[in-house]
Amino acid sequence: MDKISMWMSRYQFAGYDLYHLVAGFFLFSIIGWMVESVYMSLCNRKLTNRGFMSGPFCPIYGVGATLGYILLHPFAHNIVALYIVGALLATAFEYLVARLMMRLFGEVWWDYNDKFCNYKGVICLESTLAWGLYAVVIITFLFEKVISFIDQYPKAWGLKTIALIFAMVIIDFGYHFAMSVKIKEETREGLCEKRDEIVDFCHRLIGR
Repeated sequence: MDKISMWMSRYQFAGYDLYHLVAGFFLFSIIGWMVESVYMSLCNRKLTNRGFMSGPFCPIYGVGATLGYILLHPFAHNIVALYIVGALLATAFEYLVARLMMRLFGEVWWDYNDKFCNYKGVICLESTLAWGLYAVVIITFLFEKVISFIDQYPKAWGLKTIALIFAMVIIDFGYHFAMSVKIKEETREGLCEKRDEIVDFCHRLIGR
């Protein structure tokens, strides 16, 4: 653990070493899952898990918050610029994630088709405006609070917690990814069988 700690402390980004950024990634992934799951549960009037995995983890929020801080912290003293740039970058990130999900899973885990001013159901004006607000809150206030929370605990304990959560996330994601691929393959095989049945039926019908 000492070697890992020294290695992570060697690299600095936006004033924070790799340990704090990785720990922040995990915490924001959990916070993002909590916020979105609570919001969607209220909208659906039933408990709703908004994550791909079973556990309370949405990595898109962890990546968005940590990478967003690295890119946007120079705008921290200009709220208007921070809001606009944050909204645009987050929307571009959301679109790229949607494209990646379509390639990997054949589906996107959100749907904005019923939202005003949406593009292919994966980005919309409402979410763009919200991303700008999130950027302002995270960059000017929340990120430093999360870092302060991380510093309340010894780094050795933090590294062990990160390793444990990382192992759990890998197992959880691996299982659901495998199940998603299996379902996709079974669906494809079922469609091929149906296609063959239809072709065979047409041949017999023509033969008559």
